[in-house]
Amino acid sequence: MTLLDIMRTSAVIPVIAIDEPEHAVPLAKALVAGGIRVLEVTLRTPHGLGAIKAMTAVEGAIVGVGTLTQPEEFAAARDAGAVFGVSPGLTPALIAAAKSSGLPLLPGVMTPSEVMVAREQGFKQLKLFPAVPAGGVGMLNGIAGPLPDVTFCPTGGISIETAPQFLKLKNVACVGGSWLTPKDLIANGEWDKITELAKAASSLRG
Repeated sequence: MTLLDIMRTSAVIPVIAIDEPEHAVPLAKALVAGGIRVLEVTLRTPHGLGAIKAMTAVEGAIVGVGTLTQPEEFAAARDAGAVFGVSPGLTPALIAAAKSSGLPLLPGVMTPSEVMVAREQGFKQLKLFPAVPAGGVGMLNGIAGPLPDVTFCPTGGISIETAPQFLKLKNVACVGGSWLTPKDLIANGEWDKITELAKAASSLRG
């Protein structure tokens, strides 16, 4: 699958932070059961790489790594089983790491200039981040005119209520969201409730 194929698989890509290793597999199963197959596991906790490795064993799950900020993280995430990466921004070192590791990267951008720099480096699938502070729907509409060949996954400040506004845009393939994985539901093992959140999210594209 190409990165664009992955982005188009799920209307919403959940942004996942794993605090307890034993939560990884049941969380992945709950999300997949609700129709959300693409999972972004962040490196915001020490258990990120372990969770990626565990989640790749869940049937139907397409597991990627999020919060890539250091070059050495690319190879480690790829070796753990991640099939795509997401970063909050883009630097020369991250560009080099993405190309050397072969891990498809969805880099974060916030301004038209950053979009153009990323595109010059061969990245045409981008994460608008943080999406709402960056201008949200208005920014994406504005970028679509001069840069029509770029596709976005806006992330940051988006809710199930506002997600449809983004998903109807021609240059948006999916959105990122943390509302699918509330910490209290995970901590209490309320996997059925997470499946219900996933079902609601997977229906947003219509």
